[in-house]
Amino acid sequence: MNTPQIVHVDLGARAYDVVIGEGLIAGAADQIAPLLARNKVAILTDENVAARHLEPLVQALQGAGIASSHLALPPGEGTKAWPQFERAVEWLLAEKVERRDVVIALGGGVIGDLAGFAAAVLRRGVRFVQIPTTLLAQVDSSVGGKTGINAPQGKNLIGAFHQPSRVLADISALGTLSARDFLAGYGEVVKYGLLGDAAFFDWLEQNAPAMAAGDVAARIHAVRRSVEMKAEIVVRDETEQGDRALLNLGHTFCHALEAATGFGDRLLHGEGVAIGCALAFETSARLGLCSQEDPSRVRAHLREMGMKVDLADIPGDLPDADGLLELMAQDKKVLDGQLRFILARGIGQAFVTSDVSRDVVRGVLQDALAAR
Repeated sequence: MNTPQIVHVDLGARAYDVVIGEGLIAGAADQIAPLLARNKVAILTDENVAARHLEPLVQALQGAGIASSHLALPPGEGTKAWPQFERAVEWLLAEKVERRDVVIALGGGVIGDLAGFAAAVLRRGVRFVQIPTTLLAQVDSSVGGKTGINAPQGKNLIGAFHQPSRVLADISALGTLSARDFLAGYGEVVKYGLLGDAAFFDWLEQNAPAMAAGDVAARIHAVRRSVEMKAEIVVRDETEQGDRALLNLGHTFCHALEAATGFGDRLLHGEGVAIGCALAFETSARLGLCSQEDPSRVRAHLREMGMKVDLADIPGDLPDADGLLELMAQDKKVLDGQLRFILARGIGQAFVTSDVSRDVVRGVLQDALAAR
């Protein structure tokens, strides 16, 4: 078993470690005990994750004399909304969680975002620990302190910045994912190479198939490099005033597509990110920012990995180009009425801009819809 690797997120008084390795759920007590003012924690999870990972976590805590209670919410993106959020907060209050206590988020991005937001507002802020069990959550949503829920108007429009006290990315948990869920998470991994590290994208082209097939060393490297890149950006721009928006490469398209498909199983978040990255590179090429070879290379790699790449890969009906543009206008990255895009001058060279003609974006969407 590999020695756990640590990425430090250096945010001064709110700094924390992201621990990456195998068997971290079974050894969670060693990481969590030093954070506790009293030997009691509250765990928020979902029903699917609970069936696989709750018992080992409870046993690990119990072995160190740490009592725990848990609430398992329904799985799926639909949970990330007011009804289940209200249920979680009221349960935490009923459990008499105090300000010095720790809430544990055990699950994927939905649980991490919802539990983190619940921790942020409970008693004006209690600490929480992220134990992400999906690739998407390990490389992205568990790190950086973005928490929140969805609204009918769009994704993640209600929330708070609230940093975790620790993140335990147990690589062993990835072995329980379906192929579709693993590849959805890979959409966020490839994003990091595309936005700021061409050498990492090169590495992924060579090693990602082995990673998807179960190569643990490759999985650890991919998670670590992704977390390192996110940590560097978060430290520079914690509340997304500038550089942090780079992490949204592909997301302006993605969030519109998720809204268009009802935030359901037709399109998983990481699948939308992959399609969004391909569309962002296509838009960049049409604007003359990068060569046409770049979007072709992005699509080729995603196709090789067996991922969704184009709008044609999304089942069911979609709005027309103007309808998708309207959904994009609800994005929380809108600033002074201007939609901000993350475009690229090449692989590994992303930048943020509001200077994008809607006609160009409409043309990209129209062509993508025509190919369905």
